[in-house]
Amino acid sequence: MRHLTLLLTFCAIMFNAVAQKTGTSKAPVKDEKNDIILKVNGDELAGKVTEIGDTDIKFTYQGEDLAYPIKKTDILKITFASGRIEFFNKPALPSEKKDGGEPTASAPQQSAAGGGLESHHNKVAILPFQFIRDNQDAGEEMGYKVQDDVYAYLNKHSSGLTIIDPRTTNAILVKKGITRETLRGATMDEICNMLDVEYVVTGGITQNKAAETTSSSGSANASTTYGSNKDKTKVYAYGNSASYQYYSNRVAIDVYTDKNDNIYSENRRGLINTTDGSYSSPLEYLLKRCPLYRK
Repeated sequence: MRHLTLLLTFCAIMFNAVAQKTGTSKAPVKDEKNDIILKVNGDELAGKVTEIGDTDIKFTYQGEDLAYPIKKTDILKITFASGRIEFFNKPALPSEKKDGGEPTASAPQQSAAGGGLESHHNKVAILPFQFIRDNQDAGEEMGYKVQDDVYAYLNKHSSGLTIIDPRTTNAILVKKGITRETLRGATMDEICNMLDVEYVVTGGITQNKAAETTSSSGSANASTTYGSNKDKTKVYAYGNSASYQYYSNRVAIDVYTDKNDNIYSENRRGLINTTDGSYSSPLEYLLKRCPLYRK
């Protein structure tokens, strides 16, 4: 009887150890990022997109294994865990509806805080960039120039998105009493509501003097004349010199949503210093890799 009791006790200990080990190995991974599906009706689904077909997608909810089909016609966009965004349906604006559709006059009025999710959808505003040169603010005009450059580039590579003209963006900010100083006191979802957009692009350029080089070129001629007393030699010299100032550039870009989510935040230094201070190379490099870029 004593041997049987010892055997049962040993078995119970071993079973408990195996159970604990098994339970530890199956513990869920914490802080795992999810794909977010935003549906046409405004619902959000968090989980994992496992397949995208011709008419629907396969989706599993967070913490579950069962895959559900969701029709593409019911989806506005998918924000993947990587940060990439894929758009599916863009509702027509009231002014775009043809005869027989809902007239523009019956469209819901926007509130002072903005028009909400539907009116924001797929619209992008670009804020004036900050431009620092040699540790000094280069002024508003340089910030506006970068803003225009970003607009020109994204406007060519933004299929499915509406990029708001910088003049419109700046006019709205002025009317709202927003300056570069007061802009720091507003959250990005508040800025999105002011501008009635889904995305806001912001950033800065830092430019510093790098190296200065000097080059010179020249030539010399010598002629000899002969006189009765002594020889005379004349030397003629010609020369040119030029100095070149090189600049290094670092570009930073952030993209925010109307929910105050930062979906892209990167910076890059130009690989080659330039004499004209051009920042286009690192700027285009970052824009090509942001979620708003389309070929």
